[in-house]
Amino acid sequence: MAKQHNMGKKTVLSLISSALIGLVLSSQSFAADKAAFVYIGPTSDHGWTYSHDQGRMKAEKALGGKFSTSYIENVPETADAERVIRNLAQQGNKVIFATSFGYMNQMEKVAKQFPNTVFMHSTGYKQGKNLGVYDVRTYEGAYMLGIVAGQTTKTNTLGVVASFPIPEVVRNINAYTLGAQSVNPKVKTKVIWVNSWFNPGKERDAALALISQKADVLMQNTDSPAVVQAAQQKGVYAFGWDSDMTKFGPKAHLAASVLHWEKIYTPVMQSVANKSWKPSAIWYGVRQDAVKIENFGPAVPAKVKQSALNAQSAIHNGTLHPFQGPIYKQDGSLAIAKGSKMNDQSLAKMNFYVKGVEGSLPK
Repeated sequence: MAKQHNMGKKTVLSLISSALIGLVLSSQSFAADKAAFVYIGPTSDHGWTYSHDQGRMKAEKALGGKFSTSYIENVPETADAERVIRNLAQQGNKVIFATSFGYMNQMEKVAKQFPNTVFMHSTGYKQGKNLGVYDVRTYEGAYMLGIVAGQTTKTNTLGVVASFPIPEVVRNINAYTLGAQSVNPKVKTKVIWVNSWFNPGKERDAALALISQKADVLMQNTDSPAVVQAAQQKGVYAFGWDSDMTKFGPKAHLAASVLHWEKIYTPVMQSVANKSWKPSAIWYGVRQDAVKIENFGPAVPAKVKQSALNAQSAIHNGTLHPFQGPIYKQDGSLAIAKGSKMNDQSLAKMNFYVKGVEGSLPK
C-alpha cells in the first residue's frame, strides 16, 4: 500500500510539473514584444520628453499587452547614445524610438548592425531598410498660440525663448509670429537663444530679459516650465509647450500646444507586431490629432478661444496652412507668393525669419 501511495504522489507531481511547464511555454508564446525609447531629457521636464513618455504609455495601453515598453532618459547626443541604442538592440527590443535630432548618426550606424530590429528616429531625415523617421508639426501649434497671443498683448511685443537655431525652431518662431499677425498686424517678436533644450536657469533668465524688453506674451521652444513660472512672477502671459503647464503659472498660462505622440507610436508598434512595418517619413499634425491647442486659461476670453479653435478646425480640414502666402522675409523680400503654400521640403529647410521677427538669425 505504501508503494502504491508513493507512486500516486509521483504521478501527481509529474502532472503538476507538466502543467507548470505548459503554463511557462504558453506565457512565452504570448509574451509581449519589447519596445524601447531613448530620451534627451528627464521624463519630469513637462515638455518634450514628458510628452513622448505620455505617448509611450498611451500607446502601450492602446495595444492591450502586445508590447511592453521601457525607456532611458537623459541620454546625451554623443557616443553615449550609440552605446545605449546598441544595448537596447542587444536586449531584444523589436523597435527602438530615439527622440532627438542629435541621435541621427548613431541610429543610422546601429541600425545597420541590427537588420532585424526596427529603428525610428524623431525629427531626423536619414532613412534605411530598417530605419524610419517621424515628427509632429509643432509649427501648427505655434501658429494657434500666436492667434491667442496677438489678441492678448498690450505692448504688441511677443517673446520667444528658443533652444537651437535649427529649421524646426525657426519654423515655430515664424509660425507664432504669423499667427499673431493674422489677428494683429502690429505684432513684433523678440527672440533669445539659450542653446539648450533643457536648462531651467537659462530659460528663466531669457524670459526675464524678454519681459524687460516689454514682451508681455511669451512662448518657448525649450522643455521646462521655467518660462511660464517667470511670466507668473512678473504678471505677464505665457503658454504651455508640448504639454499643459497650467500648474506652474495658473494666471499666466493662456493655453498649451499639446503633442500626442501616441498617434504615431500606436500604429508604428502595431505594424511592427504585424510584421508589416516599412521605412517611411511620418510628419503628423493637427489633421491627425497629433497636435492640439488645449487647456485655455481664465485670462482667455471666449471669443479669443474660439478664434484659435476655428484655426485648428481650418488646419484640420485643409483650408488653412500656417505658411500660405503672401509671406515676407525679415528683409521685406517675398518668401511665399499669394495663393501658394510652403511645401514640406521647404519647411524642413527653413533658415530665415519672417517680417516682424527682430534680430538676426544665428548661423
